[in-house]
Amino acid sequence: MEQRKDTLTPLVLVTGPSGAGRSSSINVLEDLGFEAIDNLPLRLLPRLVMTDKIESPMALGLDCRNRDFTPEALLELIAVFEGYQNIALTVLYLDARPDVLLRRYSETRRRHPLAPAETPEIGVTRDLDLMRPIRERADLLLDTSDLNVHQLKAEIEHWFAPNGRSLALSVQSFSYKRGIPHSVDMVFDCRFLTNPYWQEGLRGMDGRDAAVQAHVKADPRYSEFFDRVLGLAQMLLPAYREEGKSHLSIAFGCTGGQHRSVTLAETLAKALAEDGQQVSIRHRELQGQQ
Repeated sequence: MEQRKDTLTPLVLVTGPSGAGRSSSINVLEDLGFEAIDNLPLRLLPRLVMTDKIESPMALGLDCRNRDFTPEALLELIAVFEGYQNIALTVLYLDARPDVLLRRYSETRRRHPLAPAETPEIGVTRDLDLMRPIRERADLLLDTSDLNVHQLKAEIEHWFAPNGRSLALSVQSFSYKRGIPHSVDMVFDCRFLTNPYWQEGLRGMDGRDAAVQAHVKADPRYSEFFDRVLGLAQMLLPAYREEGKSHLSIAFGCTGGQHRSVTLAETLAKALAEDGQQVSIRHRELQGQQ
């Protein structure tokens, strides 16, 4: 019985002439949740993509810079992947007009990999000739000649995230004694809430325990504070996603990073997960205790 395509693991081979946008496309696919690997020798790829090993979407960057690259070798590799029963294969070919490829090399002043000691014009011509058989085999052809990096990102997302770009959300707790975590986008100070530390029976627990959470939530200021933070997050997340952010981190801080901040992080993460958000939780001060 043939498997439904939506039950297979996506594998995208990203290829095309050098300078057409392969690296940018790989980065977008990685932000969409693909495991992205670029420029591995072709002979290593069948073992990397064994059907009993690949469990998440994968994107492989392949062009003339790959060791042992030839059009014939890549076509043979595609045929191997087509024989894998659990994989949904897409050959994505990024193309561009010769004058655009030449302009891009002129702007970066990089040597063309197929003409390191010659002019970029020679390298571009060789590359287009070399890649012609792969272009004819492509499942999806994107001409990037008139696309900027943002438009290219939108095209990749249109084809590989048709339900919208996912945004990985991290909710953290921390202690102000050790400073605010690096690279967080939103920080909320919850030291104004009643501190369970001063309750002897709660001191040795943390905000993952129901008794501690009940104590923190009993503070009359808690509900309004939490509702406002949740509402702000729910309002901003779609805007951040539309802006193209792939990650967003929200952090709660309290004195010791054990009780109040952990309670808020746990509760907010649960509420956002119930809304369908992709959420991870990190408790900085509890890491050694987990």
